[in-house]
Order: sequence, then structure tokens, then C-alpha cells
Amino acid sequence: MTDKSLRRPYPPKIVTANALMEGDAVYFTKSRTWSREIGEAHAVHNADEADRLLAEANTQAGKIVGAYLADVSLESGQPAPIHFREEFRTRGPSNYFHGKQVEQV
Repeated sequence: MTDKSLRRPYPPKIVTANALMEGDAVYFTKSRTWSREIGEAHAVHNADEADRLLAEANTQAGKIVGAYLADVSLESGQPAPIHFREEFRTRGPSNYFHGKQVEQV
């Protein structure tokens, strides 16, 4: 028997992927299109919604590759990354110089 009060709250999630042709990080929006801006992503608040959104995103295989769910925080109502990987992806393709790479050039 589990006590519901002991369960961790479900963190808001978004669907993210890479644009098939350009490789940029993209985010699934409420209008079911893809945006390069994480703040435009549609956040969901439970596992069933997240699974449905991911399944819908995966029907657009001609536009994206590697869709997955990412945890976010909601800052002023807009999704913001909480994990380093997602923060890094918002900066663009990793073939650009970032951080220490810039200092070594």
C-alpha cells in the first residue's frame, strides 16, 4: 500500500527533438508545430499527457528525429531547462565554440 502524499510531484515536461534537416534542437508547441525557442514549448503536467504528446510528436518523423520528454521548470509560465543537457541544447549545435572552447581558440 502506498501513501499518495509520499509520491513526488510530477515535474512539468516538454517534447524536444532535433530538426531532421538542420539538426537544431526544436520544441513541440501547443499548436503542434516545432519551434527553436524552448519558451514556446507546450508543457504537460502528468504522465498520460506526456505520453500522448510524445506519441503525437513522433508522427512527424519527416521533420524531426530523436524526440523525447525533458523536465522543465515554469518561469513566468514559460518552460525553462533544469538539466545541463537541455540548457546546452538551447545554445545551438555543439559544433560551435562554447565556454572553454572559446578560451582555447
